[in-house]
Amino acid sequence: MIQHITPDSAMRAALAKSPEAHKYSHGHALVLAGGPGKGGAARLAARAALRVGAGLVTVLAPQSALAENAAQLTAVMLDPLPDAFSLRGILQDKRKNALLLGPGLGLARAQEMVPAALWGQRATVLDADALTAFADDPERLFNHLHPACVLTPHEGEFARLFPDLAEALRTGALPRPEAVRQAAARAGCTVLLKGADTLITAPDGAIAQNGASGDQAAPWLATAGSGDVLAGIICGLLARGFAPFDAACTGAWLHAEAARRFGPGLIAEDLPEELPAVFRALGL
Repeated sequence: MIQHITPDSAMRAALAKSPEAHKYSHGHALVLAGGPGKGGAARLAARAALRVGAGLVTVLAPQSALAENAAQLTAVMLDPLPDAFSLRGILQDKRKNALLLGPGLGLARAQEMVPAALWGQRATVLDADALTAFADDPERLFNHLHPACVLTPHEGEFARLFPDLAEALRTGALPRPEAVRQAAARAGCTVLLKGADTLITAPDGAIAQNGASGDQAAPWLATAGSGDVLAGIICGLLARGFAPFDAACTGAWLHAEAARRFGPGLIAEDLPEELPAVFRALGL
């Protein structure tokens, strides 16, 4: 049975913050960035992670891209990340509890960094380049994945990782919910398939849908960087301690609701800035 995501009391309670808590109570999210000229997607995601309530967010960028990112970041922190060995060192700090890899990362950097990130056994969102980098050998990615991961493909990325399921979808041999359910079982982690009606499936078969069509339509989400913001929201929720399936479901709803509230003219930069209004409307 497909659960339809709604802002119920459980979601409100999970999103609320205790007045006695401090920033270290809400996790430290790491967003890996690509080289010079490619950092915009990671910065969008990092801003979203911070807006959704992660206590601290750090962008990890190559040395050659530090100046560019430093010129754009203020509340989001910035550190150099030259190689995968260094990432393993960073992950010795257990307070850094959630990662996002993919937006603007670059395929070669993704192939290097994803195994190191997954070695750390942290809650991890993989999007964009972190998925496409393994299109030639999806099993190489699946062998590293663990239950605290969330994959956030659009239909093209889904087809690169799960070509047989995508073909079954194309021919009508499998309905969309069943294809996503099988993908999550194969990957051993939560899979969120983006679309007007986003589907989220856990490896145990739990499935939810976030409708953004009909009277809930959010057509202005069809803009560059929107998916990067969604990935950042989910990463921020993971940092706050949300379970992977719950983070994906809550993130999908917040993402679409922010777009609905903003309305026509939306660009990706607007989405994180609309989250405070969404929270106020939820009574947080």
